[in-house]
Amino acid sequence: MTDMTALDSAHSGMEAAPQDDAARLRFFERLADSELFLLLTEEAKGENISPELFDVADGRFVLAFDREDRLARFAERPVPYVALSGRVLSNMLAGQGIGLGLNLEVAPSSMLIPSEALGWLATTLQHAPEEVQQHLSEFLPPVGLPHDLLTALDAKLATAVGLAQSAYLVGTKTSEGGTGHLLGFVGAVEGAEAALAKAASEALTFSGIEAGAMDVGFFAAHDAAASALARVGLRFDLPQPETSKFQRTAPGSDPEKPPILR
Repeated sequence: MTDMTALDSAHSGMEAAPQDDAARLRFFERLADSELFLLLTEEAKGENISPELFDVADGRFVLAFDREDRLARFAERPVPYVALSGRVLSNMLAGQGIGLGLNLEVAPSSMLIPSEALGWLATTLQHAPEEVQQHLSEFLPPVGLPHDLLTALDAKLATAVGLAQSAYLVGTKTSEGGTGHLLGFVGAVEGAEAALAKAASEALTFSGIEAGAMDVGFFAAHDAAASALARVGLRFDLPQPETSKFQRTAPGSDPEKPPILR
């Protein structure tokens, strides 16, 4: 008996409600955000990797596992592998006609994900939020937002380690009388704004909510607006990094430099 992972739980929810688009979206979001251990034919050489390919009746697949011990249990011998995120892996395989065998035979989330689904995921993850300018006259308590969005935001922001101190979800009113919602990040690390905005956008996408239902803003901790956010907003605490200075440089650890398939 193994401990349930986030992928196991999302897969279970999807299997229990096969007609529920929201459950399926949650699974693919967890897949994108998870660290996966990809089985290789040989040790990685710099940024070059050669995944083990398996041909079955449903097509050609690579194998990846969301825990190292699951890969070891499947292989039953020492094997070369590389760790990379699901978003990097989907982008790497998109358009190549190669699917993903996930946690095969060793976990509740064991499944074959066809190449078409990986292509859809890679395309979906490429969507970026649009930048707009507007003057907000008032922050209000958030109302009327679906529970799926709040759950998606909580899960997504849990992966944004060290990118900001906190975030607040608030209702907004513009000087022209328009209303909306805003996710305000407080104390964002310089240069992290684009990543945080994209994380919020993905939370909208994978919760099934139409784009435009939520804006994103950035505020310094000493801004008066940050205090106003804290007074009326729903708070999300972003995890902070440990003090260790260790930095992983394995292939696939940088989303901007995916490994090269051979």
